[in-house]
Amino acid sequence: MFSASRSSLNVLRTKVGQSTYISTARMISGQRLRYSISTKTTTALCSKAIRHQTIYGANRIQRFHASAMANAKVPFLLADIGEGITECEVIQWFVKTGDKVEEFDRLCEVQSDKASVEITSRFTGTIASLKYKVGDMAKVGSPLVEIETGDAAGAEEPVAAAPDAASASTPAPEDGLKGRSHIVQDMNAVAAMMDIPAAAGKPEIPTADHILTFATPAVRRVAKENNVDIANIKGSGKGGRVMKEDVMSYLANGRQATATPKVAAPIAAASAKASIPRGEEMVSPVAMIQKAMFKQMTKSLSIPHFGFADEIVLDNATAFRSALNAYVAKTPEKYNFKKVSYMPIFIKALSIALEDYPILNACVIDGEEASSAKLKYRASHNIGVAMDTPNGLLVPNIKNVQSLSVLEIASELARLQEAGKKNAIPLADLKDGTLSLSNVGMIGGTYLNPVVVTSEVAIAAVGKMQRLPRFKMIEENGKMVERVVAQQIVNVSWSADHRVIDGATVARFSEAWKSVVENPFLLGGMLR
Repeated sequence: MFSASRSSLNVLRTKVGQSTYISTARMISGQRLRYSISTKTTTALCSKAIRHQTIYGANRIQRFHASAMANAKVPFLLADIGEGITECEVIQWFVKTGDKVEEFDRLCEVQSDKASVEITSRFTGTIASLKYKVGDMAKVGSPLVEIETGDAAGAEEPVAAAPDAASASTPAPEDGLKGRSHIVQDMNAVAAMMDIPAAAGKPEIPTADHILTFATPAVRRVAKENNVDIANIKGSGKGGRVMKEDVMSYLANGRQATATPKVAAPIAAASAKASIPRGEEMVSPVAMIQKAMFKQMTKSLSIPHFGFADEIVLDNATAFRSALNAYVAKTPEKYNFKKVSYMPIFIKALSIALEDYPILNACVIDGEEASSAKLKYRASHNIGVAMDTPNGLLVPNIKNVQSLSVLEIASELARLQEAGKKNAIPLADLKDGTLSLSNVGMIGGTYLNPVVVTSEVAIAAVGKMQRLPRFKMIEENGKMVERVVAQQIVNVSWSADHRVIDGATVARFSEAWKSVVENPFLLGGMLR
């Protein structure tokens, strides 16, 4: 630690450049600031100041105290990334022991039960050791790597430990620093001495023998389960990313490296089944997201579920969606999507129904005992959407739906879907959900049985859309007659926390939602 005037530090910044990390700590005597700089710069400052202290007279160093020795090994800890996460799986290393790294260089990628995160370095130096292997569980707060931050050249020149006779006779400055022998009296002289060369080159490019090729965690898991070194596979994805089809093709071709075109996915998937020996058992560890689902669903077993199902006619919603898509097609540059699906309509209709039934947007707190249980009514309609991502089931939510239009909801949904494909959904989008909606019907199924999570009191699941015959009153020759007509039908299944939500409330809420979905033009009359 040392003190210096602002003007001196400006000169120092110019001289040292990126190798100096200066941050304001506190004011000293109202005139000067205390700063912290890197060990490398400290060593260089000391050695040069000692060699030149007889030249600069009054502007020489009395004493310089370094906070760490040269060649110090700094443990780089896995920081707390929030959401109560206590451990992460190391799924990829970008460095190996002996590699040189600079600040903000990538070190590794870790997978929590929410999302995958790339960890970057806070220091410039050399990797001394890696504390975990790929697949290990790293604890939050424990060292990931050790980085040697010292400079060999600087280590050969000792740091001054005490002032000599000449420096002891230097008059004390008149800025409240009298008696602080460990503080640099004037950094103007030190800045004038500085002639530190530019930083070393970029870190070495990691090779295949110590890191994994670019691939999603799901693809890496497939490779691991089949004992495949993913570094031997030539990726066909963007930027050389290894796709699942590449792994399947690699197995099908006798483990010979080959790039598989994306169009060959059905063939690769079919051949993958043949590559797995029949009649053999295999034990596989539970993935991080599966662990999160395991914990959450176990907690949900304590919730008594009330189920309710109905069907919704989508004829009017289909016409409304077509009108929206025609508008979007005229101004494609304004939106991050090409077409509006039914989901934004469903989500906005849910928000409108919640205004009349706010209890469906609440959550139970202190629910261990009936005597202490409370209901927290939440103002924001943060409606979650269940997504089938490469890593598994995730439920990000669209914030403040009550304040968004259908097109704005569609834009947010498109953003989350794109992030989900890359396993890059931000943690902020995964928390604070108030009500969830699943569209698993896109895969299949009619009537479903969704599970309520402990932070909410209800969830809906939409089944597949079908064109079915239904009786309908139509006008013929001035008379209303009943006829069988084809209609677009979708089934919806509700589950609610029966501790606080009764069946009648669920039925009324579902009817309110259904009325808006079946008549989406009512949305215009509800605008404020």
